[in-house]
Amino acid sequence: MDGSKSSGKQAVLHKVSHISDQDIYFFKEGNHFSLYNRLGAHLMAIDGVKGVAFAVWAPNAESVSVIGDFNGWDNRTHPLKARDDWSGIWEGFIPGLDAGTVYKYHIKSRYYGYSVDKGDPFAFHWENPPRTASVVWDLAYEWGDRDWMKNRREKNSLDKPISIYEVHIGSWRRVPEDNNRPLTYREMASELAEYMKETGFTHVEFLPVMEHPFYGSWGYQTLGYFAPTSRYGTPQDFMYLIDYLHQNGIGVILDWVPSHFPGDEYGLSYFDGTHLFEHSDMRKGFHPDWGSYIFNYGRHEVRAFLISSAMFWFDKYHIDGMRVDAVASMLYLDYSRKEGEWVPNEHGGNENIEAIGFLKRLNEAIYQGYPDTQTFAEESTAWPMVSKPTWLGGLGFGMKWNMGWMHDTLKYFSKDSIYRKYYHNQLTFSIWYAFTENFLLPLSHDEVVHGKGSLVGKMPGDEWQRHANLRLLYGYMYGHPGKKLIFMGSEFAQVREWGHDTSLEWHVLQYPYHAGAKAWVSDLNRLYRNEKALHELDFSPEGYEWVDFHDWENSVVCFLRKSGTTNETILVVLNLTPVYRPGYRVGVPEGGWWRELLNSDSGMYGGSGKGNMGGLNAEEIPVHKRHFSINMTLPPLSALFFKKG
Repeated sequence: MDGSKSSGKQAVLHKVSHISDQDIYFFKEGNHFSLYNRLGAHLMAIDGVKGVAFAVWAPNAESVSVIGDFNGWDNRTHPLKARDDWSGIWEGFIPGLDAGTVYKYHIKSRYYGYSVDKGDPFAFHWENPPRTASVVWDLAYEWGDRDWMKNRREKNSLDKPISIYEVHIGSWRRVPEDNNRPLTYREMASELAEYMKETGFTHVEFLPVMEHPFYGSWGYQTLGYFAPTSRYGTPQDFMYLIDYLHQNGIGVILDWVPSHFPGDEYGLSYFDGTHLFEHSDMRKGFHPDWGSYIFNYGRHEVRAFLISSAMFWFDKYHIDGMRVDAVASMLYLDYSRKEGEWVPNEHGGNENIEAIGFLKRLNEAIYQGYPDTQTFAEESTAWPMVSKPTWLGGLGFGMKWNMGWMHDTLKYFSKDSIYRKYYHNQLTFSIWYAFTENFLLPLSHDEVVHGKGSLVGKMPGDEWQRHANLRLLYGYMYGHPGKKLIFMGSEFAQVREWGHDTSLEWHVLQYPYHAGAKAWVSDLNRLYRNEKALHELDFSPEGYEWVDFHDWENSVVCFLRKSGTTNETILVVLNLTPVYRPGYRVGVPEGGWWRELLNSDSGMYGGSGKGNMGGLNAEEIPVHKRHFSINMTLPPLSALFFKKG
């Protein structure tokens, strides 16, 4: 083997055997989706000598060398060698290096005399920000979640209950006696698992954990696409968190950002002196909203890089789902751009054909490799068939966030109840399109930041009415078709707007209204999980039936949720004003006893304690075009759930 003789036993050996010509072929073709096993820094032994093999894609480099503590950051001592004349890969093996080695690539471009020190795009671990070097790491871990992985299809299927607790790791819970620091991954494991079981959520979704330079971006300005942030621990610590959650029956979804990346010098931008990862035309390659760069989805190697990143988290970290951020910004060439600031596609339209192709291929790869998981699209427009299979012409996602439902619902609930009758259709409209996609109903972090206040803060009325309205909102959400997502803190009616640099307001749980909100969400989760009628046909019109949506004058709506396998039916009745309505008659499909399963006005939740004494008998009195009806009490600002039998 040839190599540098600059540092004795750490001479660079330029033959790296773990990358084959077939790897290169599929990479250049855009169809290599496990690049993390080839590119980057890998611990191995060559001819019995232990060390680290480095490989980096920099096709427009004149030279590349590895620098780090081990060589005093001297870019002359450990040069890599171009593998060939066409792949753009530089590689080499440095004996004697081990896990924990801190390194970067010094890249000298062929153009403009440009040279720069770059982190490794495929690094498994990074220094703790604001330090910016990559760290050689071994991802070995002994998993204990075999039972979960074997049976998780039952937890992630579209006909199963999926109730998601959205969490920002750095601000969920902090340690005040230790300078108010965030919990580590390992510290969070038992606390979060216990809380998830207490509140009944089925899955947790973490805001992006991938390494990012600016903490205030919440992870949405990602640079380390193959590394959990070192702010809270090592890769194995994050594996432990996921493993612990799985062993406690809790699924894990990661938020992932392929739509843009920041321009920090040590990152992906202008990587080898050219626009390698980003699009060279800034009308396509730069986001005016976020001040960040847009990936070049038309470049084969970039598609392989991104899809490899997605597959990496399923492969190495056992995740159960992936939420893809800002899909709308990827689909439209004119997204957030004025006339003249964007370039039409080859057909003259505003659709980003290359991004569409990338998203379809991404979903195909994930569902082929991990068919017992789910992907979620945060997509805020009327783009058709987002959650339909690619073979039907869809984008291939498992589910789509229902942003229309979220905005309409929050706008409705923010209105004083005296005016709600004039906006009745704002509440009922969502059903007319509820089954066009596989929808997830989000009450996400985006609704409690940037001056929007907390969810309970959006509710009108005095303190009692605000909390009653919030319980009613959640009751409506859990009765409505679609999977569920609630951002942390909202489940116990946090008062202030979310802040990423401080803990949630856990202290408010000492007050009855907040403890009641948490108890209500917990009971809703359990009802949703236990009653097939509330989740089995979430995406089918056969699972929903209006009883009455015409009573706009009283702002009352009632509907049925139905199961497909048990023929069970749940009646949901919403009183959207603070007016107490005894003797309100509602049509039901059959006679007999209708048990009151949940009542948001119960005193245990902070309500006024009015209700129906556990249930009512249906009488043969026709109402709402039905032969039977029940004469019920509608408490103020309440959500009621009834079940036959």
